Amino acid sequence: MKCFLKYSKHCDYPIQNLPYGVFSTDKDPTHRIGVAIADSILDLREISHLFTGPELQSHQHVFKKETLNDFMALSPKAWKEARETIQTLLSDGNPTIQKNPELMSRAFTSQSDATMHLPAHIGDYTDFYSSLHHATNVGIMFRSKENALMPNWKSLPVGYHGRASSVVISGTPIHRPHGQTLPVEGAPPVFGPSRLMDFELEMGFFVGGATQLGEPVDVEKAHEHIFGFVIVNDWSARDIQKWEYVPLGPFLAKNLGTTISPWVVTTLALEPFITDNFPQDPQPLPYLRHSDNFNFDINLQVDIAQQGSNVSTTVCRSNYKYLYWTAKQQLAHHTISGCNLNPGDLMASGTISGESSDSFGSLLELSWKGTKPLNLLDGSQRKFLQDGDTVIMKAVCEGDSYSIGFGTCVGTLLPAKKLAWLS
Repeated sequence: MKCFLKYSKHCDYPIQNLPYGVFSTDKDPTHRIGVAIADSILDLREISHLFTGPELQSHQHVFKKETLNDFMALSPKAWKEARETIQTLLSDGNPTIQKNPELMSRAFTSQSDATMHLPAHIGDYTDFYSSLHHATNVGIMFRSKENALMPNWKSLPVGYHGRASSVVISGTPIHRPHGQTLPVEGAPPVFGPSRLMDFELEMGFFVGGATQLGEPVDVEKAHEHIFGFVIVNDWSARDIQKWEYVPLGPFLAKNLGTTISPWVVTTLALEPFITDNFPQDPQPLPYLRHSDNFNFDINLQVDIAQQGSNVSTTVCRSNYKYLYWTAKQQLAHHTISGCNLNPGDLMASGTISGESSDSFGSLLELSWKGTKPLNLLDGSQRKFLQDGDTVIMKAVCEGDSYSIGFGTCVGTLLPAKKLAWLS
């Protein structure tokens, strides 16, 4: 498969990838759907009339929308047809676009000239807790090695309902939040800015196709509702979380902001990178068992860049394949109660940690609750994030002479906003 646009084998966006996103430009501030290819964006609004296959002929309008929701609402057959159509149009031997100078000028935008936006209207957001190593580390820190996992953890994908309104696109700064904390056990709580700000390295998937209230999704068919994946940084205020989470779980410690990467890499693009599911013992209940592999070999990395410095330090290298619960199991469990899903709903994996200490997906683990500070390249140390720190997350699949990139998931931690009534 060869594209008529030229790029190196290390390019994140080859013709084998074709992730979807929503962008605008200074010349045209309208939000529109695009596909990343090489260092350009293919504007699907400009080529919507070329989707003439049986699944899309009557749905060309979805490519003229300002979000991906209507496209996500179509069937997996339509998603596959769209991908194949785009690959054909971009292939080296196809003259439809490349031999039409006027269409070429309208259809392509340089990524450097584009502003990226949330790819979908996110009606609902759920965050899971699906990494065995992460859950074990946290359990050891706050309970004991013998009692690390809660009794339910290996029976179901634990999750909580997050705040969709504070999901933001990569590049959006996040303010350090205020909240209640308990610095001294047994003393009254205090109010003020969080002192223990953290990142959480996660991946998330967008739901495709609506499900009906009262009708669970069969785990064997759950992939039909998984449109594509993004990188997720679930910013966390650990001291606020510790005080508030009993008995109903995270609340203000998590709703301050969740950053996602701008390009949605489709499940179709990830199929060559499917790997064995994480071994599960004991075997889950029947509604959570699926016969196929739905785990992915996606390399993950987290860097921290210090304020005023051009130097960043890699603090974590992990992999999506470390997740204990698959995305199919997460979705099936989410709907087993009859909960309905809508196109554009976002589901995050929870922090992804591996077995080795350099693969831990949060500062809470990397610094082991602040007892082992990290050394950064500028000579400073981190137990938790400082104001001005920029967190940079990357994900890539390494194929045979090509790479599948997700772009970057970037956010800078700003100081807490001043509250007029807080002296």
